[in-house]
Amino acid sequence: MSQSSQFSLLTQRRFGPFFWTQFLGAFNDNLFKTALLVVLTYDALSWTTISPSLLNNLIPGLFILPFVLFSATAGQIADKFDKARLARFVKVLEIVIMLIAGIGWMTQTLWLLIAAVAGMGLHSTLFGPVKYAYLPQQLKPDELVGGNGVIEMGTFVGILLGEVAGALLVAYKPWGIELVAGGTLFFAVLGLLASWRIPPSPAPAPELRISRNPFAESVRNLAFSRQNRTVFLSMLGNSWFWFYGALLLSQFPVYAKDVLYGDHSVFVLLLTVFSLGIGAGSLLCEKLSGHKVEIGLVPFGSIGLSVFGIDLYFASLGVSNAVTVDAFALVALPGMWRILLDLMLIGVFGGFYIVPLFALIQTRCDPKHISRTIAGMNILNALFMVAAAGVAIALLSQGFTIPEMFLVTALLNACVAVYIFSLVPEFLMRFLAWMLIHTGYRVRTVDAHRIPEQGAAVLVCNHVSYVDALVIGAASPRPIRFVMDHRIFKTPFLGWIFRAAKAIPIASSKEDPFLMERAFIDIAEALHEGELVCIFPEGKLTDTGEINAFRGGIARIVERSKVPVIPMALRGLWGSVFTRDPSNLFERSFARGIRSKLALVVGEPVAPQAASPEHLQEQVLALRGDWK
Repeated sequence: MSQSSQFSLLTQRRFGPFFWTQFLGAFNDNLFKTALLVVLTYDALSWTTISPSLLNNLIPGLFILPFVLFSATAGQIADKFDKARLARFVKVLEIVIMLIAGIGWMTQTLWLLIAAVAGMGLHSTLFGPVKYAYLPQQLKPDELVGGNGVIEMGTFVGILLGEVAGALLVAYKPWGIELVAGGTLFFAVLGLLASWRIPPSPAPAPELRISRNPFAESVRNLAFSRQNRTVFLSMLGNSWFWFYGALLLSQFPVYAKDVLYGDHSVFVLLLTVFSLGIGAGSLLCEKLSGHKVEIGLVPFGSIGLSVFGIDLYFASLGVSNAVTVDAFALVALPGMWRILLDLMLIGVFGGFYIVPLFALIQTRCDPKHISRTIAGMNILNALFMVAAAGVAIALLSQGFTIPEMFLVTALLNACVAVYIFSLVPEFLMRFLAWMLIHTGYRVRTVDAHRIPEQGAAVLVCNHVSYVDALVIGAASPRPIRFVMDHRIFKTPFLGWIFRAAKAIPIASSKEDPFLMERAFIDIAEALHEGELVCIFPEGKLTDTGEINAFRGGIARIVERSKVPVIPMALRGLWGSVFTRDPSNLFERSFARGIRSKLALVVGEPVAPQAASPEHLQEQVLALRGDWK
């Protein structure tokens, strides 16, 4: 993936047919739902006496009800059977559902259309675990973020085009209803044809017995996922995004009509801008993450969701028109570009938020349980989306305006983000590292693939600056337990970060012999658990730019744990503002300037029996070369 565009996956059979299958499913699903919502918003009196605001929150709730009821069973099915066969079965089911919906359209029978909404919810429930468990089976680790980005882009572009098509077709007089009924059936058949090209994707657990009690299985799924704390909290973070999105999107029809005084084309415009933002953010993730799972983007995305959600509220207060307008007239009105920009950026930052979370869940959970983990996430998603519908109905009943609902959602997002990132400080640490290397430096990694993706190892590196740990952590595909001078833990902000990230404090034997022994015990326990541990064997920051002699602690660690040692060298950090030079503090500290180049070079693993301090120092010196 680092050598080619993520779009090259679309030309390959292992990805292309699956992409078009899910794209057509998302397109058709939203064509149908949007057409129904437009009819019930702009032509409600001829169909029902229920208020449009209630229906706009009730119908999405009915769509996600099957996720609550059947996601656990769907996850078991996806782990037990070949995913290509399941995709074809789901497409056949979609054809049946669209036939039922067609009857409802032609006879104007609302309960048949609502039944089809629930049916499409069942269709999506069955396909969800297949969709996200298929990718780790077919893609390489360095393709996973790019592949997820393309899938998310395709999903939201499919949603966008489906919503646009649904809104336009149903408004086409006098054949709108017929076009929707025929179009949804046609695209369901097209999706079935695409699914026949999906290559075999063997079941990871063919011996699995499917539980007859979906509720008990749901509880078991969630209980299993909770055993991996990072994965479970990532699932909660993912579900929160769907709460945010569901609450926001469900208000678009009424927001377009009653706040912006727009016709159905304004509703289409809002959907278009938001979906294009999601697609753009999803695709940018691969570039911003450096072709790896970069969870530092998640806090970045969350910040944007709150900032631009809040600004959307204030921008909406400036709407002054009181005459119904179409999309072309709307964009010419004062302040409308600000509203559209807010929606676009909410979508972009939503992409930054959701794609890394999906990739993290896919890579950190048990491979034999991935479909059931995704199913558990879908259960949580559904519950959060039902909660979003309930919150929206409650806020509307209390007299909240649509812009005020946007403000409440953005503020809630900020609170949830602080809570989740305090529970999983790895997100925050990776965010700080990501920000540092994308603002203060231009960072290049050399042979970073030598950092093992699984198993225990000790990383050793020269100690150049106060931000060495952040740079190394940003380059690693997995968390690292850093061994750090105990005094840094007394620094208010950094101390909290490193303590929360489970860094190991250490002191010299003269300063605190008990703390030193405690550090060696913690290191041994971490390596026994299969974690990565990084130490700076010099024992202190360089104040000359040269590498100090490696101390004997590394030999003691390796002798006890018998794990490989990965030598690394930082190049180009000396002379930056984060280095220490007592002889020339101010001039040298700014010698490199902003956006200076630096590199992290990773060497070949050294066997434990060869990992003497002298040999490791030679390896690090060779990797650093003439750079400082």
